[in-house]
Amino acid sequence: MTLSRRNVLLATGAAALALPMRWASAATWKGYNDAIVIDGLGGPGSLTMQPGEKLSEAHLKDVRDSGLSAVLITLGPVGTTAPDAAFKELVRGLVDSDRDIERHPDTFARVRTVADITAAKKAKRTGLIYGVQDGVAFETDLDLLDDLYQLGLRVVQPTYNRRNLIGDGCMEPANAGLSRTGFETIERLNSLGILVDLSHCGRQTSADAIRASKKPVAFTHTGAAAVADHPRHRTDEELRAVADKGGVSGVFFMPYLNGGKQPTGADIIRHLEHMIKVAGEDHVSLGTDGTISPALLDQKYKDAFAANIRERKEKGIAAPGEAEDGYLFASDLNTPRRFETLGQMLADRGHSATRIEKILGRNLLRVFGDVWRS
Repeated sequence: MTLSRRNVLLATGAAALALPMRWASAATWKGYNDAIVIDGLGGPGSLTMQPGEKLSEAHLKDVRDSGLSAVLITLGPVGTTAPDAAFKELVRGLVDSDRDIERHPDTFARVRTVADITAAKKAKRTGLIYGVQDGVAFETDLDLLDDLYQLGLRVVQPTYNRRNLIGDGCMEPANAGLSRTGFETIERLNSLGILVDLSHCGRQTSADAIRASKKPVAFTHTGAAAVADHPRHRTDEELRAVADKGGVSGVFFMPYLNGGKQPTGADIIRHLEHMIKVAGEDHVSLGTDGTISPALLDQKYKDAFAANIRERKEKGIAAPGEAEDGYLFASDLNTPRRFETLGQMLADRGHSATRIEKILGRNLLRVFGDVWRS
């Protein structure tokens, strides 16, 4: 049998995972300050911010303290918004984000290329990567993608949980896959150099997109279905398919990891280790799906979170297991430097410094480099 590079990595990774791993007394991991660290989905601010509210100095300090080289932020609406309104909202979000960067040049950096991320790291700033989680803003006119690319859009999720004109989301029972427009969308994203993110896409939509794409694709924020079965999680077959395409699958910090309960670092690591075993250490990343600033679990936060859950359910875009007390942050990683803490937890489990750096950002950086234009 011919061994590919990924087969060798999988074999060595499985051997490493078979070794006893303990939480105790490993050498301190000191690589965080030098590492490229990328949150595959997140952003500055806090859940309790009101529409139009500016980032506070505390929020900005959290970003500077985080050590993040870059973060993928979501712009534009998801769900049932009309295309024209969605496009307008997305463009406004892109322009407002550019203004935030101009307003706080000591904190943020604009990201259009991989070189922008490495430059942000060197300058001790956090690069903002612009993405959408629903193709509704351009589903009726794919030529709009050219304009959005010029405005900085670099990651596109074709569908959210429900169906749109591009394809079926993960909550559509029909599981119909990509439409004809959907296949054209994947082709257009490839030609522009925009990463295809399949995190909320249905099983068949994801399979169609992986097959159709000529470039690596990603699940930027998900979990392992074999560890905890959920529509938002990915099967071993899907994880392998993305890896074979050269892409990555990122673990989020969501209650779906733990049956609807608020997650912990141990939950995140359990999913990470399974993904490493299945797909290899070159194809695993992180996408918290949360804010950089830690959550203050006071009544204001609880009320805002509960209201958000109710709104998602009313709009029909919620996934199973969304509960008013299933908070979207890991209880023991509630700090701007959560990736540093998680890195040490992985080191304590016996994972190498090289593997930790890949998970924390190097794998995503490679995929961006393979997809984006220079």
